[in-house]
Amino acid sequence: MDRLLTIITVGAAMIDDFFVRALLAGIGLALMAGPLGCFVIWKRMAYFGDTLSHGALLGIALGLLFELHLELSVFLVCSLIAVTLFLLQRRASISSDALLGILAHASLAIGLVVLSLMTWIRVDLMGLLFGDILAVSHHDLTVIAGTLVITSVLLSLTWRSLFAATVSRELAEAEGLNPQRAEIIFMLLIASVIAVAIKIVGVLLITSLLIIPAATARRISLSPGQMMLVSSIIGVFAVVLGLTGSLNLDTPSGPSIVVASVGLFLISMTPLAHQIRLQFRRRIT
Repeated sequence: MDRLLTIITVGAAMIDDFFVRALLAGIGLALMAGPLGCFVIWKRMAYFGDTLSHGALLGIALGLLFELHLELSVFLVCSLIAVTLFLLQRRASISSDALLGILAHASLAIGLVVLSLMTWIRVDLMGLLFGDILAVSHHDLTVIAGTLVITSVLLSLTWRSLFAATVSRELAEAEGLNPQRAEIIFMLLIASVIAVAIKIVGVLLITSLLIIPAATARRISLSPGQMMLVSSIIGVFAVVLGLTGSLNLDTPSGPSIVVASVGLFLISMTPLAHQIRLQFRRRIT
């Protein structure tokens, strides 16, 4: 009993440490972004994630203006942008990349204008753009954990429809699946990840955590399921390496995590990636 109390006390003390909270928050985000990032890569929707990340700034501005919870405000605005894009793609004659460009720059510009007009509120613009994972609170950890659970459940429920629609939308419909509903859920999941990632890596770096680990995993994975798992693991490694480097070198935490992700991607471009693939193939066979 005394040993159990000691473990609980030590664990509580560790959670109170800002670096441990930052690690937990970053790992939670990596576990969410890994599988979703794979779908972003497969569906060639990198610019979509970038559009939603730009829209996050508008969500923050409106949240401050109407005194709403910032994560909720960002989620609502990003969801609105995602649904708007989904509807315009089916009705407008403009190409998808043009629509993404319009929505991205419009939301970013409107967000900056709204922030500049709120002279009574002091806004840390650099913190919004590049994040501050070291300022993560216990409440933020709770939000990240809840979002991770919800994201994992919804992704597992829509996995078959979403993957089939990624391969062939017509084939998914022929099999009696509902790819349209799966795609809407996927967009909402991306919006939720962006909402909780604002404080960690900021508006400008969110998409990097979706794309870079997934692109790295694609170089060494043999199957879609393995790629999703490896992407999450790579994201966790990037968080640990980035935060450790940030602590030792006194560099910005969010950009340091992204730099670590880029470093892992560059390693995947070397012959070492081929050796890892061979090891995976041997274990399967």
